[in-house]
This record gives sequence, C-alpha cells and structure tokens, in this order.
Amino acid sequence: MLERLKRRAAELKAQIVTLWFCCRHPDTPWSAKLVATLVVAYAFSPIDLIPDFIPVIGWLDELVLIPLGVYVAMRLVPAHVAAHARAEADTWLAEQHGKPRNYWAAAAIVLVWLAVAYWAWTVVRERL
Repeated sequence: MLERLKRRAAELKAQIVTLWFCCRHPDTPWSAKLVATLVVAYAFSPIDLIPDFIPVIGWLDELVLIPLGVYVAMRLVPAHVAAHARAEADTWLAEQHGKPRNYWAAAAIVLVWLAVAYWAWTVVRERL
C-alpha cells in the first residue's frame, strides 16, 4: 500500500509539472491556462492554505484540492498540448530538477491568512 501511495504521489507531481509546461504552450486555451496556473501556483507554493499541522483537514489540499484541480485543468488542455507538455515534464523530472517553487503564490496565501487574522481581530475587538 505504501508503494502504491508513493507511485500516486510521483504521478501527481509529474502531472503538476506537465500542467506547468501546458501553461507555457501557445496552443493552450486561456481558460485552461487560468485553471492550470492557479493549480500549479498553489501546488508549487511552499506555504499551504490549510497548514498541515491541523489534523486531517491539513491534508485536505494535498488529498483532494490539488488532484481535483489537476483533473479539471487536464480536461481543459488539448490532447496534443498535454502530450507535448508531458514529454517535457518527463525530461525535466529525469534530469532531477525537482519541483519549481512559486513564491508569488506563497505571498498570496500569506496575504489571505493576514486578511483572515485582521477580520478575526476586528470581530473580537467589536465584541469586547
């Protein structure tokens, strides 16, 4: 079972890198680029929207949100673009570049958390 999970995780990583290359391809429709960019930005962000230290819910993004986003984005990408991007992704991963990091997405997630904290602070302050 552990081997199966490792294979699925490696496949998900390959699909995310494939989407990263799909975003750069000129034949990708704008709707697919938008969805793929959001999924890739979140997946490559070093900060999660739901922190992993929160039991069960913390893994929700890795187990549900990212695979669902990958599925939707890959359905929007034309087959020839996906095949070309998958070949590029396989080459990228074979050269062991690792996964790219997206610090813009990390900054956006930090801003979301700051906005939530500010909102919570104002609600608490009004009640005191």
